[in-house]
Amino acid sequence: MKTLTKGILATLATLSFSAHAAIGEHPIILIHGFQADQLQTKPDRQAVEQEGADYWRDFWLAKADDRIDWPSQERVAGKISSDYIWPKLQELSKNQTCLNGCIFVTHSTGDLVARYMLDNQANWLENAGLQPLNILATFDFAGAGGGSELGDLAINVAEGSGWVNGALQAAIKLWLGEIPNSSNTGVLNDLKVANARQLAPIPDGRIPRVRFTGDGSDYFNLTGGFLPGHDDGVVASHSTCGASQAGDFNSCSVSVAYDGKLAGQSRGVSDFMPDHYPLLMGDDYSHGGLISNSHSGQVTAANQQVTFTNGKTLAVSTTDEKYWLTGNYYRYVDGSDEVTMSQLVADLLN
Repeated sequence: MKTLTKGILATLATLSFSAHAAIGEHPIILIHGFQADQLQTKPDRQAVEQEGADYWRDFWLAKADDRIDWPSQERVAGKISSDYIWPKLQELSKNQTCLNGCIFVTHSTGDLVARYMLDNQANWLENAGLQPLNILATFDFAGAGGGSELGDLAINVAEGSGWVNGALQAAIKLWLGEIPNSSNTGVLNDLKVANARQLAPIPDGRIPRVRFTGDGSDYFNLTGGFLPGHDDGVVASHSTCGASQAGDFNSCSVSVAYDGKLAGQSRGVSDFMPDHYPLLMGDDYSHGGLISNSHSGQVTAANQQVTFTNGKTLAVSTTDEKYWLTGNYYRYVDGSDEVTMSQLVADLLN
């Protein structure tokens, strides 16, 4: 397993939102996730940008140097790419934002948007006579790059091809706020598991995709019954961990459980998509909670370090604790008993 390092990111004082890096020496660029209300509201560009800022306001907005905002009522390879990703790539290149290397922080479907961008950005920019972005890594929270079975179910219901019982209807309404119809599915089509895994599956740029995952739920566990294996209430572990194929997985590791227990995981992910490296797992962190400023229990490390292709490494400090009643050992990231998942990641970037 490769690794992610302190070396990659030298410590600098935290600066305010400006042209300078807000964390460490490398600029942070945010790509938000799916916003269900946009399927109905179909916001214009100004509203997309406002809602993009609001999406991250709880924690990451003040830490970032820029964002790529996009509308959920559109498709990744369609208007999301041509009308939102491409103009921002040109701006970032002209401003030399990533000249010394930048980090992209994504959430949920932002993981899939980022993969499509990584596969195309160098070619697009070079063809326009511009310098490709120097992207050191992406940090993917609750990544939906492998799709979500909820996306499949929502599309089936919208197209009238799925049988809707009370439990499924309740789950879809909790997630989307309503039952969609065929005219307002947008990026849900890209979230279907097969579609997501076929969208730029092996990006041209070999950029490390570092994963941060949870096993909680914001939906009273009503959505989990429609997702295989362990999940964060919206996306199953096969996607958030970066597994090479969809499946019934219970951990991003074969040796440590989501709750930190050190034991063989017969259904742990062992084979990953290219350049996907799970780092932190939080047993009680939900899909939305991973990027919030709320603490949801201790965090364990699927891997204790990740190495970039440039040889630099980011190490995670952990402690193994013995639970005397059972004799089992548990591995926890130092400080995670008090610090949120997002703050732990921000501290690593520092």
